[in-house]
Amino acid sequence: MKKLLSGSLLLLVSFAAVSQQAFSLEEAVAYGLKHHADVRNAIVRKQDTELQIKEIKVAGMPQINGQFQYTYNAIVPTQLIDAQNFDPTAPEGSVTKFKFGVPWAGQAGIAVNQLIFDATWLVGLRAQDTYRKLADQELVQSKTTVAENITKAYYSVLVAAERAKIIDLNIARLDTMEYNTTQMFNQGFVEKIDLDRIAVQKNNLKTELTKVNNLIDLSKQLLKFQMGYNVSSEIVLTDNLKDQEEKALATIAKQEVDPENRIEYQVLKTNRQLLELNEERYLKGAIPNVFFSGSLGAGHSNTRFNPFERWFGSSALSLGVNIPIFDSGLRKVQAERQRLNIIQMDNTAEMLRNSFNLQNDQATINMTNGLETLDVQKRNLELAEEVVRVSKIKYQQGVGSNLEVVNAENDLRQAQTNYFAALYDVLVAKVDLDKAQGKLITE
Repeated sequence: MKKLLSGSLLLLVSFAAVSQQAFSLEEAVAYGLKHHADVRNAIVRKQDTELQIKEIKVAGMPQINGQFQYTYNAIVPTQLIDAQNFDPTAPEGSVTKFKFGVPWAGQAGIAVNQLIFDATWLVGLRAQDTYRKLADQELVQSKTTVAENITKAYYSVLVAAERAKIIDLNIARLDTMEYNTTQMFNQGFVEKIDLDRIAVQKNNLKTELTKVNNLIDLSKQLLKFQMGYNVSSEIVLTDNLKDQEEKALATIAKQEVDPENRIEYQVLKTNRQLLELNEERYLKGAIPNVFFSGSLGAGHSNTRFNPFERWFGSSALSLGVNIPIFDSGLRKVQAERQRLNIIQMDNTAEMLRNSFNLQNDQATINMTNGLETLDVQKRNLELAEEVVRVSKIKYQQGVGSNLEVVNAENDLRQAQTNYFAALYDVLVAKVDLDKAQGKLITE
């Protein structure tokens, strides 16, 4: 029985370990970069790119095909020939009928085709490294988006959890205040309305705590979704808000944006290279291509069904050249369209560079404003805490009112809310600044 209970306990502990995991911010990002559907799809597209490259390569390799056919001509075709071909004495204009073929026929053989030279195929081979680079860059682009979303969601959970802790402390402080006020009421030093004010304030805090706890649950669900984590499993966050705040504020630096550090710009440049190669491919379609073909086979004819006799061998070797002469301007139009696409790509690149500078300026301004707001809210929070402390002392000494204490507590709660909102804005602004400067993730 003891062994059974021990085994059951071990199973429960193992199940709990599997269904609940703890993550730091770095671990959460690393998990998302492996499990998020967008990243997994980007990896699949990268694998597909390798297959496309292989498809281009094998198109120029030897192609070998075998063929076998056995036919029964139910009605052998009849043709007419001038009878004088067989009998010079036949009347002029007379014809002779004869059947062209026999009822049974067969064909078997093997053919080899080999491309010797094709300029468009060579362009395709040169493009393979560019295709690989594009697939790698699209994977990094997916990872960057996932890392951004996970980081912001992680911060949201931390801020909400810290708010919940503060509200719990406020409720505990009100419990103490309620107890002391009750004692004073029993001794006739305060009125019942003083107790009612405290009860109203505590009820409001409990309602706010319920909302914040619901926000924590919702933020965790969003975090799990952004990570590609099972939304029905529990998740524990090991980082604390203070450490993340210190990390964010310690790495702020104003710098110019290098477009080459932005993955979006890298993807655009690679796509432009592919357009140039595509234009070259169309233009080189006017160059003749050379191919070799060879065949070895046998043909069968028989007046009766017997596929094992009367086979006659055949073989042929060919060296061929396809020479494009006139295509009504199709290649020129196709190449011109690629050139226009390149112009559009260059225009987009210019707009993208300007947008990077704008994003950097906006993120820097948001970060600066956020830090100033956070500093103000931090000082307001300290002042509100001091006002609460002084109000309580005055109330306990009988020189202050209960209403003054309640108002001070409300101001403190509002200052706490404003502080955490400002802190979250700073953390998000830091993420946006890292993204604008191409430092969100490094590959």
